[in-house]
Amino acid sequence: MPEPAPNSLIAVAMSGGVDSSAVAAMLQRDGHRLVGMTMQLWNQRRLPEMQVEGATGRCCSLDDVYDARAVANVLGIPYYVVNFEDRFEETVVKPFVDEYLAGRTPIPCTLCNNHVKFDQFLDMADGVGAEYIATGHYARVAFNPDSGRYEMRTGMDSGKDQTYFLFGLKQHQLARTLFPLGGMTKPQVRALAAELGIPTAAKHDSQEICFVPNGDYAGFIDAYFKERGIAREATHGEIVDKDGQVLAEHEGVHHYTVGQRKGLRIAAPEPLYVIATNPQTQQVIVGQGTDLYRESLVAKDVNWVSIAAITEPRAAQVKIRNRHEPAEAVLYPTGTPDRVEVRFLTAQRAVTPGQAAVIYDGDLVLAGGWIE
Repeated sequence: MPEPAPNSLIAVAMSGGVDSSAVAAMLQRDGHRLVGMTMQLWNQRRLPEMQVEGATGRCCSLDDVYDARAVANVLGIPYYVVNFEDRFEETVVKPFVDEYLAGRTPIPCTLCNNHVKFDQFLDMADGVGAEYIATGHYARVAFNPDSGRYEMRTGMDSGKDQTYFLFGLKQHQLARTLFPLGGMTKPQVRALAAELGIPTAAKHDSQEICFVPNGDYAGFIDAYFKERGIAREATHGEIVDKDGQVLAEHEGVHHYTVGQRKGLRIAAPEPLYVIATNPQTQQVIVGQGTDLYRESLVAKDVNWVSIAAITEPRAAQVKIRNRHEPAEAVLYPTGTPDRVEVRFLTAQRAVTPGQAAVIYDGDLVLAGGWIE
C-alpha cells in the first residue's frame, strides 16, 4: 500500500467494527496522527415496517456509531460523524431500486464504495487536512514503477477478500488509500485488536446491507414505494415460459432475480428457474436449469484498475458474483475502453445483468464492470 510519511495525518473510516478499529489502532501504534470519521448513510428510523427488533448483522447502525466513538475515545483521537445521507440516497439507494425495477440485480456496496466511501470521504479528508484515508477492507495496493500505476491485489485472507466490491476505485483514489489489513487474516486481526486493547475485538462481522436490516430486498422496495407514494400495482405482471405462455402472475419483478427457484409457486414436471426479467412488459421468464448457462457476457462502464485498457485479446479469470470461483476466460476489446467482452472457457451459470464482472490475473485485479 502507499507508504505514508511518519506523523502523517490519516482519516480513518471507522464503521464501529473490529476491522476499522484495528486499522486505527495499528496506524496509531506506527506513529501516525489520526482523525476518526463515521459516515452516517441512512436514517435508521425510516421505513419502520422494515425494522426487526433485536436485528444484528448490518453495518452502519446506531450501535456501530456508539462503538466507533468508544474506540476513538480509547485511542484518544479526534472523532466525527459525517452526514452523507443525501448523497447515499441519490447514488446508492435510488439506483438500487431503479436497477431492480429494470430487471437487473444491483450491488449497493459497490455503489457505496464508488460514490461515497472513496469519493465523498476523500473530500471530507481534504477538509481536515488529511493526506490519506484508511479503511478496514481486505485488499492490497502497491505502486508499480514499471507501469506507473497503482495495482490492487486480493487480500491474503481469501475468505475475507473484498476486491470484488472495490473495482471502481480510480488511480488517484488508490494513491491516497491505505488497506492495512490486506496482508492479514481475520483471526490475526482479532488477536491484534485484543492485544491493542480495542473494545470491539470480539464483535461479530456485519452481513446485511445497512438500509435493509432484515435482508428482504424486495420488501424494502415495497416499503420505499409506499413512502414515495408509488402504487405496488404498477409493478405487477406475468410469469411466462420461453415461448411466452403465461404460467402465473407475480407482484413485481423486483421479487425475482436470475437463477431464483423458490417462490415461483408453479407446478411443473421439472424444476423451473428465473432465466430473465423484462421490465418493459413486467414479465418474469422462467425455464429449466440448463437455460441458465451462458458462454459469454459484455461488461459496461469498465474501470481498468491495475492495467490500461486492452487492445487485443487477453486471458484472465472473471468473477460474476462475490462468492463465485473465478472462471477462466478470454477478454476481447470492443472498440471502446469502457466495454469489454468476456468469453468463458466453460459456460457459467446465472450470469446476472446488473451484477459486477470483476477481472483478475491471479491475485491482481485487472478491471471490473457491470454485466449488461
